[in-house]
Amino acid sequence: MKQVRQIARVLVGVAVLVGASAHAQEAELSPDIAATTQQLIDDALSDEVGLQFVEDLTTEVGARLAGSPDEARARVWAMNALKELNFDVTRVEDFTIPYWARTHESARVVGPNAQDLVITALGGSRATPDGGLEAEIVRFDSLSDLKAADAASLAGKIAFIDEHMYKTQNGAGYGLAVRKRSGCAKAAADKGGVACLIRSVGTQPHRMPHTGGMSREGALGALPAAALSGPDADQLTRLLARGPVRVNLDIGVEYADSAPSGNVIAEVEGSDLKDEIVLIGCHLDSWDLGTGAIDDGAGCGIVVGAAKLIADLPGKPRRTIRVVLYGSEEVGLFGGAAYARRHGDDLAQHVLAAESDFGAGRIWRFQSNFGEGAIPYADTIKSVLTPLGVSEGDNSAGGGPDIGVLSRAGVPVVTPGQDGRDYFDYHHTPDDTFDKIDPEDFRQNVAVYAAFTYIAAETGWDFRMSDAEMVGSD
Repeated sequence: MKQVRQIARVLVGVAVLVGASAHAQEAELSPDIAATTQQLIDDALSDEVGLQFVEDLTTEVGARLAGSPDEARARVWAMNALKELNFDVTRVEDFTIPYWARTHESARVVGPNAQDLVITALGGSRATPDGGLEAEIVRFDSLSDLKAADAASLAGKIAFIDEHMYKTQNGAGYGLAVRKRSGCAKAAADKGGVACLIRSVGTQPHRMPHTGGMSREGALGALPAAALSGPDADQLTRLLARGPVRVNLDIGVEYADSAPSGNVIAEVEGSDLKDEIVLIGCHLDSWDLGTGAIDDGAGCGIVVGAAKLIADLPGKPRRTIRVVLYGSEEVGLFGGAAYARRHGDDLAQHVLAAESDFGAGRIWRFQSNFGEGAIPYADTIKSVLTPLGVSEGDNSAGGGPDIGVLSRAGVPVVTPGQDGRDYFDYHHTPDDTFDKIDPEDFRQNVAVYAAFTYIAAETGWDFRMSDAEMVGSD
């Protein structure tokens, strides 16, 4: 707490911390904004609203598969919860998506070493014939090896990609490992295969497979496809070392071309700059194996908790703060795309966007993506967050999955980077449950979001500013 108390001194002395820039004066915070930001941080570190939001969502609704009745129930629940929190505006913006759901799934080694394997179908998997399909397994170290294989070696067989995923703080290991999830079925089909198995895209050693979608368009994949838990992938590899292995794979699915979804929106209305939007978001849907606590109930609790702290201040912020609980992120970023379509004409009024969708680990780095003339503003915000243990990142933030479309349209974004070393132990598994959230780490997230959101809303700074537009430039 002593370290956090230093924030007030950092705020009022920020001109020094942003360096010797000729424009550092324009990045100073007023004493009033500095004091209010400090108070928001202090309050966030003992806040209960955000954490209660996650607990209630994951307890009273549970899993929220995109397009399902459970996701629809979550939208109703969220609307009621946000109204009870007295946000100025609450609404749902509806859209439709393709719908996929598993009905059953199993895999069993047949023959003299007969035994069950723990699997889960991948999103977009096709169904097997009634009773399943039985075929010989062909193992590959990577997706690249599968693509390079002789077609004759896979005809009528099941491809098995046994590529491992490794832990990283920023989640970079996921980007490498997830390629096999999206590519295996098509590559196997191209070689004449009848199905695809992959080692789960995850980092924990338990018999808990990770699901996830094969396509960002929500389309059915080329073949039946499933993920093996890590130990079962190891078991299958050991069996293959002893000779040929045949597996019966049985997957049932439901699919529809159109199902309802929607984005849930709440606002803290601004004052003199109320037509300008500071957007903070998360996604409300989840996969169906766990209760969607870290992915992404936590993100929703973080942004709701931060916005509620600002809403409870004595006066309105200058700009409107818009909280967006995106629908159907997991199966194709449909909520983000729907929001961009609906609000395409007023994206110029979106002055800043951020998304929490990487669990609830402590935020360790803060990246921006501002115009070059606005970098002193980023430096100011980063200096404010330093006493919370947040390091200064660069100016190449992506923002997050659902707001990526906003960033590409020119909306300035920030990425408060969470520590993701344990995230993929739980991500997309039955173990994604509320007990995996550390309350202290969660509240640090709320403090970070409350601080930068309030500064963005109250200062009126232009985060798109180019070098030529910098105040005091020639």
